[in-house]
Parts: sequence; structure tokens; C-alpha cells
Amino acid sequence: MFMGFGLLIPLLVIGAIVYALGWRPQGQNNGFTSSSSQSALEIARERYARGELSKEEFEQLRHDLNS
Repeated sequence: MFMGFGLLIPLLVIGAIVYALGWRPQGQNNGFTSSSSQSALEIARERYARGELSKEEFEQLRHDLNS
């Protein structure tokens, strides 16, 4: 009945230690910083180039960011 819990606790402890030491899966960030430290305008340009933003949306973002 409790046989599976014998391995679960050591795995949780190891996972907590690894997380505490700062290892994170690639591609994950907290949403506030960019790993390549791009500016907001560069990100907007990339999104426009990928078609995620219309011309009007891009122009509005560019205007807002430059003012």
C-alpha cells in the first residue's frame, strides 16, 4: 500500500535542493526579464516581423515606447 512513497520522498528532497540551487529548465523565466536582455522595441519589431502585430499595433507600440 505505501511502497510507492519510499521513492517519492527522496525524489522530492532532491528536486527541492536542485531548485534551491538555481537550476531551471531552459526557456523558463519569470516573465519580467528576457534572457537576452532585449529592449521592448526590439521585441515589438520581432513580433511585427512574425506577423503577431498589425502595422497599426506596431506603430502605436513604437510611439508609446519612444515617448
